Amino acid sequence: MTMSEKEFAALFDHTNLHAYATKGDFQKLCDEAKEYGFASVAINSWPVAMCREMLQGSQVLTGAAIGFPLGQTTIATKVFEAQEAIQHGAQEFDYLLNVGKVKEHDYQYITDEMTRLVSVARKAGIVCKVIFETCYLTNEEIIEVAKIAAVVKPDFVKTSTGFGTAGATTEHVKLMKKHAGKNVQVKASGGIRSLADAQAMVAAGATRLGSSAGIKILNELRAQNQK
Repeated sequence: MTMSEKEFAALFDHTNLHAYATKGDFQKLCDEAKEYGFASVAINSWPVAMCREMLQGSQVLTGAAIGFPLGQTTIATKVFEAQEAIQHGAQEFDYLLNVGKVKEHDYQYITDEMTRLVSVARKAGIVCKVIFETCYLTNEEIIEVAKIAAVVKPDFVKTSTGFGTAGATTEHVKLMKKHAGKNVQVKASGGIRSLADAQAMVAAGATRLGSSAGIKILNELRAQNQK
């Protein structure tokens, strides 16, 4: 992987989605994101306004998680949450699709949901990422949802929340990249805790990485480059 440290850092959404996260935790997250040059902070929708203010004057984006972490809310609820997050300053959002509907193979529902959420992002001129939660899906189901994304065209399809039974795999990243089409990027998220993990996901086709271990991974890269 021929990428500078700065370019590599810009792949990461620096993440804190814990229920017990406090203002101090968010300040630390934002300070770290600015220091290391991460692409964004990935947070739940409540602290969006606070983090946007903490990141003022930097290039780091404020990203909101919508319908998180189960995806089991109505389309209208997800739309409202996304719109409210945007009003509070969100510059990107990642929403979890209705995994149960995928398991039922109700792909019309998934299409409608994706269309509505992508429309919210388009109207606001911001990035929308669709979380599949691949650990619960068969390869065939992943392919079918990726094909829907190829038509609806969210900015990214994303593997995982990090709260499921497993995180990103290179196999799933490759499947999503292949079937989502050239206009849709892939974000790998969940279980990316080492430089080797991150490099494998990029090699598989991911152009964004979600991780709470971004600093550790960057320090690994720096140590490697200094040898």
